[in-house]
Amino acid sequence: MTKDQWGALQSQLSSTIGENNYKTWIEPMEFHGVEPGGVAVFNVPTNFIGTYVSQNFGDILLAKLSGMDTDVRRLKFQVANADTRPAPAQQQPRPATQAQPAPAAAAPANSDLLPGAPLDGRFTFDSFVVGKPNELAHAAAKRVAEGGQVTFNPLFLYGGVGLGKTHLMHAIAWDLRNNRPDLNVLYLSAEQFMYRFVQALRERRMMDFKELFRSVDVLMVDDVQFIAGKDSTQEEFFHTFNALVDQNKQIIISADRAPDEIKDLENRIRSRLQSGLVVDLHPTDYELRLGILQSKVQNYREQYPALQLDDGILEFLAHRISTNVRVLEGALTRLFAFASLVGQPITMELTQDCLADVLRASDRKISIEEIQRKVAEHYHIRLSDLIGPKRVRNFARPRQVAMYLCKQLTARSLPEIGRRFGGRDHTTVMHGVKRIEELRTQDSQIADDVELLRRALEA
Repeated sequence: MTKDQWGALQSQLSSTIGENNYKTWIEPMEFHGVEPGGVAVFNVPTNFIGTYVSQNFGDILLAKLSGMDTDVRRLKFQVANADTRPAPAQQQPRPATQAQPAPAAAAPANSDLLPGAPLDGRFTFDSFVVGKPNELAHAAAKRVAEGGQVTFNPLFLYGGVGLGKTHLMHAIAWDLRNNRPDLNVLYLSAEQFMYRFVQALRERRMMDFKELFRSVDVLMVDDVQFIAGKDSTQEEFFHTFNALVDQNKQIIISADRAPDEIKDLENRIRSRLQSGLVVDLHPTDYELRLGILQSKVQNYREQYPALQLDDGILEFLAHRISTNVRVLEGALTRLFAFASLVGQPITMELTQDCLADVLRASDRKISIEEIQRKVAEHYHIRLSDLIGPKRVRNFARPRQVAMYLCKQLTARSLPEIGRRFGGRDHTTVMHGVKRIEELRTQDSQIADDVELLRRALEA
């Protein structure tokens, strides 16, 4: 593989991934050469670019390169500097088949989880902010990350977008690689599992595929809902799962919903996934979102030491952007970058101007009446009983759930919510909200009811 060949490939990549993606991510890279063992090396301006390209375009890039040069079997990204030179000929490369970026500066050493997906150096336990909605998932992940005796198998983490599933998966992998280097740890997405399965079928290498996946000590599969409906992939996943469990090997799975809520998933797989510890990462509450923002600000202080942040900004963002942590973190990143570029302090006015589109998208448009109807339908009670004066438990608990959801999903004040519930005082609403917050951590049925209703209302 020569630099001229790489130049010829670039126009193909532009048409494949789009001109904007090409200019943003591929064009800044420089082809450095091919190391012994078929490792195609690229110089990148930053670790972030290398990680992003590997995660989002790695398979496409590897397929294009290997199509032009069959010796290319792996990708490597390194930050360009004056000392960047080809590796010595006698250096023995690590066997691999998956794109692999250089780890971020703050990442733990040795990020080879091959032939799986690369790890994000930002996603460690140290950077994971723990609160009530995710404390059980965090504790379970920490236990598995110790690499000791397998106590629950599989560990199944599920929750909505941006709640920390992938962060915990990467954190487990980092700890296992650092604390138990003797273990063969494989982390990949369900889509990658499916891609490698199809590739093995096409190349008639199924025995190699089976041997690879059944020889690991820890198998980690992210977003397992993507194999639903793929009959052949499910079949192979089931056999792989059984083989590893029979050998007492640890399996860690994540998905965007509970096993029994994944449509088109075979019953035997669903049963297997439910046989271990199933943990829900609940939607973030205000305190957790504020904690995440405060943690991020500490990092930004090093990058923007002179930037002034007015009081109340983080609290404002934690209240207004409530559904997705990724959107919340992205908003803070944009805010700091914008304030730095224009040379202004971060005031409330600047925040509202800079994040106008994000705040509009995050505005809660769910009405109190809609919440009341949904809750009444869910608990099979009449709407008049939900908002009426009766205090029997069959009506009081659903009423408190409805009040809690009104507080979480609308911008209405407590007095206004009370008026919509038969003219109740705001202190009654406050008590109901607090009671449901307590029960969500103690009563799994209440937690499931609240989560199911929230998803239905936000759908």
